[in-house]
Amino acid sequence: MPPGITTLAADAPTLSAANTGFMLICSALVMLMTPALAFFYGGMVRVKSTLNMLMMSFISLGIVTILWVLYGFSLAFGTDSGSIIGWSSDYVGLSGIGITELWDGYTIPVYVFAVFQLMFAIITPALISGALADRVKFTSWALFITLWVTVVYFPVAHWVWGAGGWLFELGVIDFAGGTAVHINAGAAALGVILVIGKRVGFKKDPMRPHSLPLVMLGAGLLWFGWFGFNAGSWLGNDDGVGAVMFVNTQVATAAAMLAWLGYEKLRHGSFTTLGAASGAVAGLVAITPAGGAVSPLGAIAVGAIAGVLCAMAVGLKYKFGYDDSLDVVGVHLVGGVAGSLLIGLFATGGVQSDAKGLFYGGGLDQLGKQAVGVFAVLAYSLVVSAILAFLVDKTIGMRVEEDDEVSGIDQVEHAETAYDFSGAGGGAAPRSTTPAPGTTAAPTNKKVDA
Repeated sequence: MPPGITTLAADAPTLSAANTGFMLICSALVMLMTPALAFFYGGMVRVKSTLNMLMMSFISLGIVTILWVLYGFSLAFGTDSGSIIGWSSDYVGLSGIGITELWDGYTIPVYVFAVFQLMFAIITPALISGALADRVKFTSWALFITLWVTVVYFPVAHWVWGAGGWLFELGVIDFAGGTAVHINAGAAALGVILVIGKRVGFKKDPMRPHSLPLVMLGAGLLWFGWFGFNAGSWLGNDDGVGAVMFVNTQVATAAAMLAWLGYEKLRHGSFTTLGAASGAVAGLVAITPAGGAVSPLGAIAVGAIAGVLCAMAVGLKYKFGYDDSLDVVGVHLVGGVAGSLLIGLFATGGVQSDAKGLFYGGGLDQLGKQAVGVFAVLAYSLVVSAILAFLVDKTIGMRVEEDDEVSGIDQVEHAETAYDFSGAGGGAAPRSTTPAPGTTAAPTNKKVDA
């Protein structure tokens, strides 16, 4: 994502209706990804937690939108202060922005850039929620989101994408959110679950997904929305870079899905729908930072490597004993790290910038920069997220009571259930009068309901 990079054209840019319309469509596509994530996660949990899982994503649409307007956009993309944070009073409340004022160096209004970036800010904390399924108070989760986006997401977004941000100035490549979104969310998820502990029955109860069709629906909508997430991150459609990113998004996602399924067949003997959905998401995550730097062949490599690595990583929670309910660490953290570091190997120097990876004659320079970005964001998010979870837990408490967790968090937190079977039928099923082989039917004069 290129905010702050000035155009090379001699003339100052003017508002482009085409680019503006394109970016509004991309913003809507990214917004769709949060409900899609809710479906994806909602199908992966047990029936008794479905609504809570949906709501943990949906509430982010409300909370983060308001915070972004009040001060988030200013912190993330305002005038740089010390390469750590931004601030511009005109951005507070979005009150000092002219309706035709353009984002610096681009042909789209500031309002369009702000709303596009808002959608990224919304989905990032929603990603964390999958690691915490079944056991977190809804009010505590809402408070955690408020604190987390303020002290983690907004500053990290400035580091990575804001003009003057220290990772931006270092030359770390993150086209659409490998560090700022996926590593950030994955590391945060790990930090929180280390504080709040495991679900009741972890490693004992099967805890299987209750609706794989819902998972597949969510994954398909995520794949669809991700084209806006990735292709839109060039903030225009004038030079073909966004088109390359669109192609690479499709290619890497397909490669990752196939790689995950291949690993799964060799390792476990089956091609599963959950594996297909998870593999696709792993590919989307990995190509997000890299898609503007690699060729389509490089995208195949990025997707395939990420698919296998993420498939291997989801089992680490059983080995190390951390309860990552829906594999946020295994997919988003590992996929984000893989995609970000692979830029240092596969960057061609011929798409979004002239930076080349090791395999294209660039040496280890870009790989080193990518590693700095990866581990800086990982460490900051992990530590600060754990501290925030600890503070919330010690004040209002993060977890529901054990009995409530066992009986079902939906009923306790939302006074609802996902599925109402009360009207499914009141009569008993008709009884067969045909005797089983080798038996004699007993005579009956009972009337059987049709």
